[in-house]
Amino acid sequence: MTEFIPGLELGRRFYQEAVQPILHKHFPDLKYSAALIGSGSEVLGFDTERSTDHHWGPRVMLFLQRQDLAALAPDLHRVMAEELPFEVAGYATNFGPADEIGVRLMRPAHVGPIAHRVEMDTLGNFLNGYMGVAEPEAMSSVDWLITPQQKLRTLTHGSVFHDGLGELERIRAELNWYPEDIWRALLAAQWGRIGQEEAFPGRCAEVGDELGSRIITTRLVCDLMRLFFLMERTYAPYSKWFGTGFSRLSCASTVAPALSAALDANSWLVREEGLVAAYRIAAEMHNELELTGPLPTEPRQFFGRPFRVIRGGEFASALAKDLEDNLLSLASRVGGVDQWVDSTDVLSHSDDCRRTSPMYERQNAASYE
Repeated sequence: MTEFIPGLELGRRFYQEAVQPILHKHFPDLKYSAALIGSGSEVLGFDTERSTDHHWGPRVMLFLQRQDLAALAPDLHRVMAEELPFEVAGYATNFGPADEIGVRLMRPAHVGPIAHRVEMDTLGNFLNGYMGVAEPEAMSSVDWLITPQQKLRTLTHGSVFHDGLGELERIRAELNWYPEDIWRALLAAQWGRIGQEEAFPGRCAEVGDELGSRIITTRLVCDLMRLFFLMERTYAPYSKWFGTGFSRLSCASTVAPALSAALDANSWLVREEGLVAAYRIAAEMHNELELTGPLPTEPRQFFGRPFRVIRGGEFASALAKDLEDNLLSLASRVGGVDQWVDSTDVLSHSDDCRRTSPMYERQNAASYE
């Protein structure tokens, strides 16, 4: 069996050993950028040997100027098909046809032409299709709010092999993290979610609803994890890689045991102990950000009831206090699209995400005042 090579490394070798020499030979004056970004577990660096059975293999994305794409794409595709090697690092460069859901698998070939995955587009076309915005440097507040973190992560991760257009690295830098006012609003919304349910694991258990207590504990753990991503200025990946991405946060080694204890517990008091430990860490990290004045880090009783909480609403209010813009005021309550929508079908498709924009229209925001 071929020794597994992570997809980003395979893509780099495919570009440097196969694609780049062909471009230099046949199109020496062509201006282009080459990268591996966007969809795919390899872009996140999370792929394993298991990944090779699903839309994985030697591939590279070529971004061309609009006039070059129109004039040269057929010739570029043909030359690659005729001159690419049959394999790179032991992996076939040839792919079979797409199946009924669009997946293409590597298929070894010994005669040409190669059905390759050297994918060509303009950068603007790709960005518009992938995230719904062709020029990220001109993103509005609404654009930021309706773009899921999983999309932003896959655009800012991956690798750029060559940036001859001089645009790709600049755009990735623009997308690297939220503008500060958007960040504050998202943090406020995330703390608000915690504040809305933090007393419920105990209350559910008090009336004998053990299943409900476990469910809400799980929701709180997920909300805390998303909060830690935000506080570390790191976009959260989608659900399959959410835990893996979390494990690579700086705070993970400290907070993960507390979260696991909350999930593993067989009684609500032990669940509460795990959550309380995580709340302390979250509150301490919040104070270290210095986005607000210092807030209490020690959990307290929930208005006289025997449930210990961090009072996430206080953190939310402190973060939102200076967000005078109606849109940002609304965002500090509902958050970005992936804080109130969890449908895979919506978050995976930019067109569907953009249909949520009326939620953030200024006149709608004003109605919440």
